[in-house]
Amino acid sequence: MVEIGELSDPGILLTNTTISSSREEDGSSSNSNQLGSSSSSSSSAGGSRNSSPLSRSGSRNTSPLGRTGSRNSSPSKQKVIKTKPRGLDEEETLVTFSKVVHPDVPMEDNIWAMLPEDLLNEILARVPPFMIFRLRSVCKRWNSILQDSSFLKFHSQVPSHGPCLLTFWKNSQTPQCSVFSLPLKTWYRIPFTFLPSWAFWLVGSSGGLVCFSGLDGLSFRTLVCNPLTQAWRILPSMHYNQQRQLIMVVDRKDRSFKVIATSDIYGDKSLPTEVYDSKLNSWSVHQMMPAVNLCSSKMAFCDSRLYLETLSPLGLMMYRVDTGYWEHIPAKFPRSLLDGYLVAGAQKRLFLVGRIGLYSTLQSMRIWELDHTKIQWVEISRMPPKYFRALLRLSAERFECFGQDNLICFTSWNQGKGLLYDVDKKVWSWIAGCALQSYNSQVCFYEPRFDASIY
Repeated sequence: MVEIGELSDPGILLTNTTISSSREEDGSSSNSNQLGSSSSSSSSAGGSRNSSPLSRSGSRNTSPLGRTGSRNSSPSKQKVIKTKPRGLDEEETLVTFSKVVHPDVPMEDNIWAMLPEDLLNEILARVPPFMIFRLRSVCKRWNSILQDSSFLKFHSQVPSHGPCLLTFWKNSQTPQCSVFSLPLKTWYRIPFTFLPSWAFWLVGSSGGLVCFSGLDGLSFRTLVCNPLTQAWRILPSMHYNQQRQLIMVVDRKDRSFKVIATSDIYGDKSLPTEVYDSKLNSWSVHQMMPAVNLCSSKMAFCDSRLYLETLSPLGLMMYRVDTGYWEHIPAKFPRSLLDGYLVAGAQKRLFLVGRIGLYSTLQSMRIWELDHTKIQWVEISRMPPKYFRALLRLSAERFECFGQDNLICFTSWNQGKGLLYDVDKKVWSWIAGCALQSYNSQVCFYEPRFDASIY
């Protein structure tokens, strides 16, 4: 777990940063590397190869799901080892390589201090965002660069760090947040004490921003924040100020975001749909959702459309953001579906995830994709029985499911487990360290970005 120090000012790191990581070797033994505090790292940067702030980000395979990987070395030096990593039943092939040892090269301060500003920005923009917190305490120059508009411009042009899982909960009324980086396979603790006390419902995340809602006295409030910069703001009140089902979407090209409010949490159909536009800083009132019987309050936003499951009439309700109108889609659900979650995928793909079967011994988890032409669900995958049994020991046990970019995550916090499925690669993998989180955690996918603006 990496502890990221709490910031009273966005530009100052008050506490030391410690990074610890463990890696399984041959499925049985483990070792850990402990990096010193930020202050000690900066003082020893000239004499130790491992103290370079960029050395950790490029030394291993960072594929989000790859339990197997190869390092940059000659293929002739590889050695194939059969092993059983902890948590997996089947054998996997791991590839290891011999390492070429290079002597340490001293870094001359007078030379590196003259590194051109644009080149430094180019380098720092490619550092994993969570490492930036450690670099901010190296010196005043780096601290100011990481808040500079030119750095943010470079940062916005580099590829995304990759998907992360953000978990949020309150411990003794104190907000707690941990982020699991899928590329780095590491948990990071981010201080969330900057949030007001009423912000305790995690609405979701999009484009580097996170949305929360809650009751401030008798008023229903909504706020949007950037966890990395700790910038946040409260949105103005809605026209019909009641507890509502919300979803947030970010347009990175337009540098704006929208928050869509449907019916309230008690299923009151008399409330019109409202949409907040960050450019206008106001809510606009749209068509009221037609009278339907919703399966659940879970929503999915896909291809500028909002989808909800309905029992009566059977199928989906679709809200078009561009027109502001609702439309019914008669897509019948698979037979014997016990519970279903709508999950938005990439490139206009919409998935349905749920359990099938009437008896616990015959239950299974399946994934369907909506055929927009034929308006029907087509099965594309099934969860292997061993994963299903490990994730849900009891047939009635509650689970959560959400997705992003053709990645689908299953969580069962009572069991302390998280399971990830890559739709494109058709690969299932466990998420390490979920047992460290609280059982009442709220979870969503999260993309860390410094350039995500709340305005």
